Amino acid sequence: MKIGYPCINRTIGCTPNKTFRLASYSEKILKEKIKQNLDCLKKTLEFNVKNNLLFFRIGSGLVPFASHPICIFNWQRYFKKYFLEIGEYIKKNGFRISMHPDQFVLINSLKRDVIKKSIKELNYHCDVLNLMDLDESAKVQIHVGGVYKNKNASLNRFINNYKRLNKKIKKRLVIENDHMNFSFKDCLWINKKIDIPIVFDVFHHECLNNNEKVRETVIRAKKTWKKKDGVLMVDYSNQKVGARKGSHEENINLKKFKKFLRIARNIDFDIMLEIKDKEKSALKAIKLT
Repeated sequence: MKIGYPCINRTIGCTPNKTFRLASYSEKILKEKIKQNLDCLKKTLEFNVKNNLLFFRIGSGLVPFASHPICIFNWQRYFKKYFLEIGEYIKKNGFRISMHPDQFVLINSLKRDVIKKSIKELNYHCDVLNLMDLDESAKVQIHVGGVYKNKNASLNRFINNYKRLNKKIKKRLVIENDHMNFSFKDCLWINKKIDIPIVFDVFHHECLNNNEKVRETVIRAKKTWKKKDGVLMVDYSNQKVGARKGSHEENINLKKFKKFLRIARNIDFDIMLEIKDKEKSALKAIKLT
């Protein structure tokens, strides 16, 4: 089992998601920000290797405005060498990598323009992983999307729009259960229609479920992943005390985490800790494994 955290390391003094205002856009600034982000990503990965944190979610902001119409610069070609070098480091050290686009990526939207923009964003994320020459176990995960007052229609719209996606996206795309609209049961229904792997989110399952026990649900989620997809990815967090339902905790609750590991013993998966203090909780968690 590989343990990791998403997007930003709060210890090393940089972020791999530096951006700038659209009004200030220029090719020169874009090149500077991408270079800074790639350098920080490498620094983050080096920290993770030293601490055996071998699951990492690369942030969507690695290339600012990558899917925006204003970006006509061929960053893929210009930074090809940099991406390949990072990819080699990832493969050499046995990292598991994922990405998670922002919530505006909705392929089951009622608006054609939103779907079009979502596909552009998914293409960008896949480009990042492809430029690093990572295999299909590096995934791009999204939520099913909105309900739009008709859950069945929204589920079917997701399936129909998924079928229209290009192969580049399909080979990397996975879905996760969320805490408001689509439970694991809904994701499993989608999986049976289009064979898409399911990331099991433990915290979201606590918020929205159909009375399935956690262990049996982890096992069912694992069965949706084929050999080429790598082992199951699991997201883990705790409810923030006093906050709205679904709010992630600042620090890991080690007692609860230990209980989850006990429940899921002998099941092979990689676990992403969606805790707000990032690597600090991950360093605590890895001592329990």
